[in-house]
Amino acid sequence: MRLVFAGTPEVAVPALDTLLSSARHEVAAVVTRPDARAGRGRKLAPSPVAERAAEEGIEVLKPAKPGDAEFLARLREIAPDCCPVVAYGALLPKRALEVPRHGWVNLHFSLLPAWRGAAPVQHALLAGDEVTGASTFRIGEGLDDGPVYGVVTEEVRRTDTSGDLLTRLALAGAGLLGATMDGIADGTLEPKPQPAEGVSLAPKLTVEDARIDWSAPALRIDRVVRGCSPAPGAWTLFRGERLKVRALAPDAEAAPLPSGELRVGKHSVHVGTGSQPVALEWVQPQGKKPMAAADWARGLRLADGARLGE
Repeated sequence: MRLVFAGTPEVAVPALDTLLSSARHEVAAVVTRPDARAGRGRKLAPSPVAERAAEEGIEVLKPAKPGDAEFLARLREIAPDCCPVVAYGALLPKRALEVPRHGWVNLHFSLLPAWRGAAPVQHALLAGDEVTGASTFRIGEGLDDGPVYGVVTEEVRRTDTSGDLLTRLALAGAGLLGATMDGIADGTLEPKPQPAEGVSLAPKLTVEDARIDWSAPALRIDRVVRGCSPAPGAWTLFRGERLKVRALAPDAEAAPLPSGELRVGKHSVHVGTGSQPVALEWVQPQGKKPMAAADWARGLRLADGARLGE
């Protein structure tokens, strides 16, 4: 089939590579978000998908909005049979959806109808899901509610961050998307409507969602830290400034501590929660690089009784 691939971040690149390597399909063009400012210099830079397409000499389309007349005209000229999508980052209007005869097929990182929305992996971790996965479905005008072509499952590991889990799902999902394109081309794969039961939503996480409540149980705090890593980054207040908590671990053997209170050892830092204490492993003070929690405490000469969250 003749394809136009839509995607933007690094997590979409494995799927693009899978389609580029297929002898059965031609990636005629790539659609991605416009260049964005990045890095310390805040210079405009192309998306990872745009960079990968440029390496292959593939046409790159960067519409400000996918409903722009100029973009739609060019899409019709290219005349794709299907438009596979991975984390493109913009809503597709009906006029765009109608161009390819096999529609736009999205690779979504959840087992639909669970976790429809922008942050499915983060919400799966926050909810404590033991198994998640990826789904391919035909995009309609609703939120991730189109009929599903196929799924792959992935076990959630005890120490997974959203970044860890998303990396694995991107690789497994790339194979699923390739197989979905093959099935559509063969006429052997028909999408099935999503069940009405089991729907859950996964809106984009805000900075406030990532704030740690030390009165919550240790298990909940652990999920917040892992689910919000690498972005938006779990955080707390310390002496009136934000302190990001990059990693921690519940410690069932630690002596009890009041919520938010620190116990500082030579090589360890514990903080009290609503249940058992947790051991801080990596933190990032405002304006500084991540560091081991013990080094952070030693540098500030912290003593028992110091508090987080205020």
